[in-house]
Amino acid sequence: MTQTSNRLFDEIGRLMNEAAGAAQGVKREMDTVVRTQAEKILRDLDLVKREEFEAVKDMARLAREENEALKARIAALEAKLGG
Repeated sequence: MTQTSNRLFDEIGRLMNEAAGAAQGVKREMDTVVRTQAEKILRDLDLVKREEFEAVKDMARLAREENEALKARIAALEAKLGG
């Protein structure tokens, strides 16, 4: 009986290990599928990358600064001509 019980427990342990391994495999596969689908959705949304956004933001800031400087220069020239 003892030897039979040991074999039964060994078999149960082996089956549990196999089930755990299969579950990990399924989890990895699901992670891959979800990641692939998320990347596809983000690509289809045509979102910009952070680096591109920061570059455009800097360009806009520089353009605003230049615009303000030109406004001040025009105001000074108009005051000089008008005064």
